Amino acid sequence: VDPYSAVIRTREATFPFPSRPIGLVPGAVLVRLEATKAWGLPGSSFRLRHRWVAPPDAGKMRQLACPVLPLVLLSCLLFCPSRGIESPQFTVVHSESDFEVRLYRESSWMSAPSREISFYKATKQGFHRLFQYIEGANLNNTRIAMTAPVLTSIVPGAGPLHSSAYFVRLYLPVQFHASPPVPLPELNLQPNKWASHCIAVRTFSGFARDSNIVKEADALAVSLSRSPWANSTYSEGNHAYSIAQFNSPFRFIGRVNEVWVDIDGSQAPGCNPSAIQAY
Repeated sequence: VDPYSAVIRTREATFPFPSRPIGLVPGAVLVRLEATKAWGLPGSSFRLRHRWVAPPDAGKMRQLACPVLPLVLLSCLLFCPSRGIESPQFTVVHSESDFEVRLYRESSWMSAPSREISFYKATKQGFHRLFQYIEGANLNNTRIAMTAPVLTSIVPGAGPLHSSAYFVRLYLPVQFHASPPVPLPELNLQPNKWASHCIAVRTFSGFARDSNIVKEADALAVSLSRSPWANSTYSEGNHAYSIAQFNSPFRFIGRVNEVWVDIDGSQAPGCNPSAIQAY
């Protein structure tokens, strides 16, 4: 299942969501949305019931079903409660009105390199490969639970988004930190082990797109330049900044995205890895 293109097809309507109808009978609708395998993100599994008022004939019933059922599904997508999933652990060491500095613990990630010019296309294609990996496309045929965020790191360069390449990354659950399943070679994935370090973070809402990520990254840079952390950004790494996305593309309100910029711990107060306990 490709979460960017999968649809439900029933006798009543077509819905842009990775799902499987388990029952649809005249006069009633019973649908189970199963996005867990595609994203596993908050609000990804639902069970809906809706009973139509008996129309004069079956033809009119079908006319009623088409416009109403998508609205029921949409309301559930927007307002159903979220479920927690695993994310990298951190401690906030500094907080301002428009950004904060976090000390992240050691973590393991699986990365998909991309030479796409577009941030959106790179993220889409990279995540598709990572999704195959967590669904069992590895030498152990191991299925791995979905985590958050999906992180796209922008490699410094002269491209239109201040980039020459991207790395799309997925955080690995703690149980796989020591020995991640080896991905199939054709996926072109590589594991990354991150030491404990500080990251400056700016949060923004909506969808992360080519049209707004540079603006958000620049805003974080301006905020840092006016703070005690002005000379603490770390520019010798293999990426300039990263965009963290925490929600499925099928969630339209209450979305959370972040810009991440590495902080040089040797010059930053509170960024000593010994300040937090290991897992």
